[in-house]
Amino acid sequence: MKKVRIGTVQMSCTEEPKQNLEKAIQKVIEAAAGGAQIVCLQELFTSLYFCDVEDYENFKLAEAIPGPSTDALSKVAKELGVVIIASLFEKRAEGLYHNTTAVIDADGSYLGKYRKMHIPDDPAYYEKFYFTPGDLGYKVFKTRFATIGVLICWDQWYPEAARITSLMGAEILFYPTAIGWATSQDEATNTEQYNAWQTIQRSHSVANGVHVVSVNRVGLEQHGAMKFWGGTFITNPFGSILYKASHDNEEINVLEIDLKMTDNYRTHWPFLRDRRIDSYQPITKRYIDE
Repeated sequence: MKKVRIGTVQMSCTEEPKQNLEKAIQKVIEAAAGGAQIVCLQELFTSLYFCDVEDYENFKLAEAIPGPSTDALSKVAKELGVVIIASLFEKRAEGLYHNTTAVIDADGSYLGKYRKMHIPDDPAYYEKFYFTPGDLGYKVFKTRFATIGVLICWDQWYPEAARITSLMGAEILFYPTAIGWATSQDEATNTEQYNAWQTIQRSHSVANGVHVVSVNRVGLEQHGAMKFWGGTFITNPFGSILYKASHDNEEINVLEIDLKMTDNYRTHWPFLRDRRIDSYQPITKRYIDE
């Protein structure tokens, strides 16, 4: 299958995980009704973005994967015949937690998970307090409709992650995301930050010749330090924007993409052909000192 319909769910969240899961399921149903075959939810959609503070109570939000949320989503995926990409807070063992995305196929089967590799630690993004870096490596998932790669939020700033996942055969790169503006910032700074975020991901499309789907949350959350900027978007394999959501509203969108475009762009702009893999060993170093 070369054409596939992508559903994106951009939504706000509350303090109640059950309500958020039910809301997400309803939006998946709406996306499927609109023809979606693969539906991507935003990062950590079952809760508020709790990493804006360091609070031990927040570890109670974590769950096993597979577990209750994937079980509920598997039923929905099977009933609707859709693939669901679900970003969750994983409790792997006592005192060991990950920021993890599960992939559920269109028959309801659990295909596996990707654990976020790059963990930020910035004001209002204290993820190192909560998450152990991923140890599963980069992953692709062969779903009914496409072979997909999943990366998570801070991963999206790293071309190495996009490149490796693409080289593993990903036809589409999905980025569940939770990113926003500090409420104290001016509009010029906001614009510059959003443009940088979008540009780096568009560049992954260009460099790798694949569609990119980035799904962000929206809204002002409990501590008021961060306004999540929405702006969910989809690019074609040359970085052109095919769809962009607003910065303020919840939005469900369904867009058909043509995976044959990858071959076309990679043939005419043969970046993979001309890679000098014999010269890239220095990339494995933290920094190259003279």
